[in-house]
Amino acid sequence: MISSQGLSDPFPLVSIVMATYNGERFLREQLDSLINQTYPNTEIVIVDDASTDGTIAILEEYVLSYKSIRLHKSEKNLGYIKNFEKGILLCEGEYIALSDQDDIWLPEKISKLMATRQDYPLIYCNSELINAEGQSLGIKLTDIKNLVDFWSPVNYVIGGTASGHAMLVKKSVIHQSLPLPLLVTHDYWIGFVATFSGKLKFVDEVLVLYRQHGGNVVGVTAGAAKATKHRKSKEERSEIARKRIRMMYEKCPEDLKEAKKVFHSLVKSYQNFSLLNNFTRMMLFFKYRKEITAYKKRTEWRRWVFCLKMFFKIA
Repeated sequence: MISSQGLSDPFPLVSIVMATYNGERFLREQLDSLINQTYPNTEIVIVDDASTDGTIAILEEYVLSYKSIRLHKSEKNLGYIKNFEKGILLCEGEYIALSDQDDIWLPEKISKLMATRQDYPLIYCNSELINAEGQSLGIKLTDIKNLVDFWSPVNYVIGGTASGHAMLVKKSVIHQSLPLPLLVTHDYWIGFVATFSGKLKFVDEVLVLYRQHGGNVVGVTAGAAKATKHRKSKEERSEIARKRIRMMYEKCPEDLKEAKKVFHSLVKSYQNFSLLNNFTRMMLFFKYRKEITAYKKRTEWRRWVFCLKMFFKIA
């Protein structure tokens, strides 16, 4: 491992942080893909969230074989968001890449993202879906979601599609995201905060094989999380949305005046379903529909219909 030498260094240190928990089934494939990255200056920081299967034994085996790997074991389960946060705080690189325990990275992933980095706060790539056996499902994330160069915090009002497993983020930006809130996913929050510093760059090349299986915590087929969401009542979902919008308003910097104003207006319109609030909310969505619906693969007509629905619901 070569130490980082600052901005003049052609190969600044990249920290790959992997959060593990009972991941023995797919772990070796992912570890091998991280070790075999062609980029010449990486460290691999692994934080295990008190696994009870064979994960620790596998990790300790790799630590003995590869000096670039650092392993940290938690005595109690923190949950995947706080486990990632712990790993982030242990990273030494100028750039941080987040790794799930069950995917496979193509060898050129870090090299190609670093070659594109310029001064972007966050770069992310396309992914191809594979099943539990590692077989291609013939689907890329761009077939499902609108992956673009997000340019504003308003892009994240109701959603974002820059997935954590595909991200490369400046350390300074990712630290600005801390502490990671539990109300939203860690990659959603990091992407939102990254827009404070500039445009997020999308590299339209498959550099990750994104595994879909029954145990996904977050993923295209993360059924357990979706089922939990649907079990929540309308009132519970609305309350979560209110808290999320307020949290985003409070985090948005004052110097981003237009975005700050949008979030402030949304906070007010999310308070209840009065006619005035409903109308205000709908008109905000119409005015900023390009930004708010940037992540949705929808025709302009369907974007208009979506905005109309905001008169009756809180997104």
